[in-house]
Amino acid sequence: MKLNRRALIVIDVQKGFTEYDIKGERNNPDCEDNIVKLLTAWREHGHPVVYVKHNSKSETSVLRPNQPGNDFKDIITGEPDLLVTKSVNSAFYGTPDLYNWLQENHIDSVAICGIQTNMCCETTARMAGNLGLDTWFVLDATHTFAKEFDGKKISAETLAQTTAVNLSGEFAEILSTEVAISRI
Repeated sequence: MKLNRRALIVIDVQKGFTEYDIKGERNNPDCEDNIVKLLTAWREHGHPVVYVKHNSKSETSVLRPNQPGNDFKDIITGEPDLLVTKSVNSAFYGTPDLYNWLQENHIDSVAICGIQTNMCCETTARMAGNLGLDTWFVLDATHTFAKEFDGKKISAETLAQTTAVNLSGEFAEILSTEVAISRI
């Protein structure tokens, strides 16, 4: 029996990412405000909220446990219905088992937001789609950073738009915060 509830999966909104917030390197300055709007709407409608935290195994990572950068940003408030910790890109390879929890709670729909658009958010959305979940990717409630490849810098906005193209139709429906809230 499905309960017609969509879980909001909030990925890696951690203080360590502030270290990379260099002007011109990050896209979507409204990301955190949009995440707050989603959290508020999800809670008002009684839908489940999942927080995901990246616990890096790298000794030099700002996201390693017991470091200030591992903490959630101040916008992440209240208790989630589930807290998943992971050390890889997908929330589905964390502890406790996210997919098992969704199944146990009769949830077959998810909405994904957080940091970074083209990394853990995209990887989680791809897996959600492959697992048969009805997946929303709330693009304006994610952000990323410019990256270099083969001597060329690719802007954060280009990376975000590429993620949207990669996910759209095949793995997830790409939505804005406003549309997502209007549809719950």
